[in-house]
Amino acid sequence: MELPELIRTRRSIRAFESRHVEAAKLQCILDMANLAPSAGNLQAYEIYQVEASHPRAALARAADQSFIAQAPVILVFFANTGRSARKYGARGRELYAIQDATIAATYAMLAAVDQGLSTVWIGAFDPSKVTAALGAPPDWTPVAVLPIGYAAESPAATPRRPINEMVHKT
Repeated sequence: MELPELIRTRRSIRAFESRHVEAAKLQCILDMANLAPSAGNLQAYEIYQVEASHPRAALARAADQSFIAQAPVILVFFANTGRSARKYGARGRELYAIQDATIAATYAMLAAVDQGLSTVWIGAFDPSKVTAALGAPPDWTPVAVLPIGYAAESPAATPRRPINEMVHKT
């Protein structure tokens, strides 16, 4: 699929089939996330691949969104703030690591769609509960939770702001 079509057809999916996600498709998603640009090429992010039912349920509780546990795979992106701070100081810790994790998660989201899968960006969660659910180091910051699977719904496209309202030419 060409990139413009992929972006236009992507939808936020909150219902998943119980169907297993093939290992090759998941590997492709992770490979694409690994190609995301990052500040100083530090890749100041970490990814948890969650397939076991207990941590999937814990992540659903951390976000107070039960559908998350239905997804056969969940990718959780953390900013490794210390990794970026070693080179960039406070700006690396407070911004660059977050940006790195966000870009990698976006690449993963688009790669999932390209593989015939669906996902939704989850950013509303209790960070301490996400960290605890996965046993992640306390100095990593959870940025995004991506439940991934085959869509069990087909939502319509949502309206977008007109370009002329958001682009400010000078």
